[in-house]
Parts: sequence; C-alpha cells; structure tokens
Amino acid sequence: MVDNRYATALVIGSVLSLLATVYLSVAVGTPHWYQYDSPPAKQSNNVSEIREEFANKELDEKSYIETMFRHRGTLGLWWRCIVIPDPKMETHCVSFTLPQQFATKYKQPGNHNREEDLLRTYLWQCQFLLPLVSLALVFLSGLVGVCACLCRSFTPTLAVGVLHLLAGLCTLGTVCCFLAGVDLLHQDLVPPEGLEFPLGWSLYLALISFPLQMMAAALFLWAARSHSKSYTRITAYRVA
Repeated sequence: MVDNRYATALVIGSVLSLLATVYLSVAVGTPHWYQYDSPPAKQSNNVSEIREEFANKELDEKSYIETMFRHRGTLGLWWRCIVIPDPKMETHCVSFTLPQQFATKYKQPGNHNREEDLLRTYLWQCQFLLPLVSLALVFLSGLVGVCACLCRSFTPTLAVGVLHLLAGLCTLGTVCCFLAGVDLLHQDLVPPEGLEFPLGWSLYLALISFPLQMMAAALFLWAARSHSKSYTRITAYRVA
C-alpha cells in the first residue's frame, strides 16, 4: 500500500510533467523564439515577389535572414516568418525542410565557398533534435509509469524520475543551443543598426518547461527513494 505522501508526490509530479510537455510542444511548433523588431515596411508593388522568394526552399541563409531583418521577422526551431503589408500587416511563415535542418552552415552565410562553421552547424542540428528527444523521454516515462500502475509496483518510479531529469536537461540544451547559434549567426551576419531583436514567447515557454520537468523529476525520485527506505524498514521490522 502506498503512503499518502508518496501518492501526492506522484500526482503533483504527473501534473507538472503534463504541463511541461504541453509548454514544450507549443514552443517547438511556434515560430516566436526570436524576433526582429524593425520599423513596419511600407507597402510595395512587389509583395507577391517577396512572399514567393521567402517561400523558396532553395533560398540561402543570408537571403532569408536579411529579409527577416527588413520585414519584422520571427525565427523558430521549425519556422521562419516575416510581416508583409498586403495591404494590411500579414504574417507569412515558411517551415524549414528536413535537409535545411541538417544543412552545413558557413562562416559567411550564403557563401558556400567559404569555410564551414561546424560549431553553428552542430548547434542548429542539436536545437532541432534535443526537443524531440526530450518529448520522447517524457513519453517513455509515461509508458513506464503506466506499466508500474498495472503491475502495482513502486520500483519503476525511480526510472520515471531519471527519464524526466534527462528530458529537462535536453530542454535546457535546446534553449542554450538556439541562443548560442543565433549569437554566432549575428557575429557573421551583423544586424542593421537600430534593429531590436528581443526573445519571443515561444522560447520563454521552453524555459518554463525546463524547471517543471526538473521539479517533476525531483518528486518522482524523492517518492521512489523514500518509499524504498520505508519498505526496507518495514521488512526488517517484520523479520525481527
């Protein structure tokens, strides 16, 4: 039989884990990790050309980043967006293809004849893979938890806590890789003077999901550890 304290810890940990999963899923699927707050662009006659060029899957990194500089762009893990006056302010988003996620980055963006930037390449790939790993670990921990309930065993709770701990580290790694990659990009491709680039709400959602996952991991680990000690003491008492 499970003590009420352990049951409460499991329930709170499960709720925190669910909230963290929702926040991270929303963060990954939205493009507001990084914003470029340039003055609103004036309406022009080549709006359709701008939209078509920006949506071109073969567009190099330098071209679409400079377009984002001019048109109040937002950057995410899977998306890039710009705001086009057509005639009202309309947001136009394009998803990164899988080859683009794993494409090689260069010291001078857009110039494939220059030296490869391996650090930025690895950071970009990690920011794409780490949140998927984090969500997969949480899903796996959920399966372990369901199996523990069906088997009426408290032992797998330790594994659930460890999986949540690893998921939290992957989430933190995602944010760090993204910010480091953007900072390196701005060193190679300097933004125009006066352009502001604040962090977006999608990134803050990912930051919130990290402590939620860590708190869930701490609750699961505490419950598993404490229940194991209590069970050992009870068994020793009965034997004595």
